[in-house]
Amino acid sequence: MRILQGSRRAWLAAAGLVGAAAMAQLAMGREPMCTCGYVKAWHGVVVSSENSQHVTDWYTFTHVIHGIVFYALAWLVARQMPMRWRFVLAVAVEAAWEVFENTPLIIDRYRAATISLDYYGDSVVNSVADIAAMALGFWIAGWARWWVSVALVVAIEAVLAATIRDNLLLNILMLIHPVEAIRQWQIGV
Repeated sequence: MRILQGSRRAWLAAAGLVGAAAMAQLAMGREPMCTCGYVKAWHGVVVSSENSQHVTDWYTFTHVIHGIVFYALAWLVARQMPMRWRFVLAVAVEAAWEVFENTPLIIDRYRAATISLDYYGDSVVNSVADIAAMALGFWIAGWARWWVSVALVVAIEAVLAATIRDNLLLNILMLIHPVEAIRQWQIGV
């Protein structure tokens, strides 16, 4: 499947949305990159001041799931829309989330309700990479059979739960309705 085949306008729109999200975050005072002074392609330590500051980390995989879910939702509610514009819509939603996720309201909520006690937001580099991870998930969902996408989501969620005691489902649950037993399990008590 060629998501953006033949549409320079869709490519430009998607790139413009990513750029707008990056500029909005810079205007909000977000750090462009890790304040440690360097950028790593992968940072695998969750309980660290460098988490969400480098290009990718364990939570990047949750953004791949975003893309798969956005593909499915767009298929359900906007089936008549050309695929390239469904993709642009998905980029718009993910870009908006990245900006909103890095507001004091959400950062404070993460710190109060989840295991992310030292979380102070994403770097702009990390946010842009998260949007790219969503785009990868959208592409996978468009290319693969539906059951492959479902299997990938289940596998990512299981690996994240086993590896870092967190995943997209737990993250959403703990943001909306924190469960103390889950929080205790996540911190290893």
